Amino acid sequence: MNTRFLDACWGKPVDRTPVWLMRQAGRYLPEYMAVRSKCTFLELCKTPELAAEVSIQPVDYLGVDAAIMFSDILTPVEPMGMKLDFVPGPVFENPIRSMADVEKLRIPQMEQDVPYVLETIKILRRELAGKVPLIGFGGAPFTLACYMVEGKGSKDFAQIKRMMYAAPEVYTALMEKITTMSMEYLNAQIAAGAQCIQIFDTWGGILSPADYERYVLPHTVRLINGLNRMETPIIHFVKGSGAMLNTVKKAGGDVMGLDWHVNLGAARDLIGPQMAVQGNLDPTVLYATPEIIEREVKRVLAENADRPGHIFNLGHGILPTVPPAHAKFMVECVHRLSQK
Repeated sequence: MNTRFLDACWGKPVDRTPVWLMRQAGRYLPEYMAVRSKCTFLELCKTPELAAEVSIQPVDYLGVDAAIMFSDILTPVEPMGMKLDFVPGPVFENPIRSMADVEKLRIPQMEQDVPYVLETIKILRRELAGKVPLIGFGGAPFTLACYMVEGKGSKDFAQIKRMMYAAPEVYTALMEKITTMSMEYLNAQIAAGAQCIQIFDTWGGILSPADYERYVLPHTVRLINGLNRMETPIIHFVKGSGAMLNTVKKAGGDVMGLDWHVNLGAARDLIGPQMAVQGNLDPTVLYATPEIIEREVKRVLAENADRPGHIFNLGHGILPTVPPAHAKFMVECVHRLSQK
């Protein structure tokens, strides 16, 4: 098997920089859209054979060094007792606003409540045998709480911040319950065969560094410390965290995901050599000409300065209108330009 990705997670030397793309299984690929046309997004997430199919599509087309299972970070929240829909973004019918709402939430039994996720992982491990490692994933407690309290995406996140400041006991109870759920969910993925776990904290960067440390960090620390991670590297990605990398580092994990707002080399200098990094090309670069894509790939690789423990990725998910050939060219550039 191509272990380049796992080796880089552990900071080991590799023959060339491994690369994969966040949201690499998705709408930019015509093959994905052909499958998606037959079902809703949630039906796709809950049908293991189809979820596995779209997970493998980008591995074959792009030539990436890792696969990531197709699912959604909110998948385990629905069986907590919250009705979820996508229109097309995620919407919860009855957002969490009170202690009574928090108390109604249940911790799912993963084998019974999300068997399709675990079955998808098992199918993928069989299908990917001898090819590339499989990444499982979940949402960080704070990002899940944002959706559960706001009810959908938000511009100002006023509801979750109001709860943090004005009802801290409700906020803490909610975060503790989500953290317990996430721990069990990710451990179930590891038991099913996931060879790496990425924790997505998409909205962690909406807080000040002080508030992140006070309201988010303790819960992320508990989550990461509660994972059965002896041989399973953990990638922790907090979007918008460039001003608080030292604080994010305290959460633990083996790899820190970096968005495109930071210089990768400067971030590595700050974080130190003991932690690998993942990133961090601006996703919109993939709209550019091949010459510009190659130039920007060279820049990111140069910022890393040939240090071990670098996984090339975008600074966030690939955009749905990116030409697939541009993404494939970027992967080829990473491999060619980093070859030892």
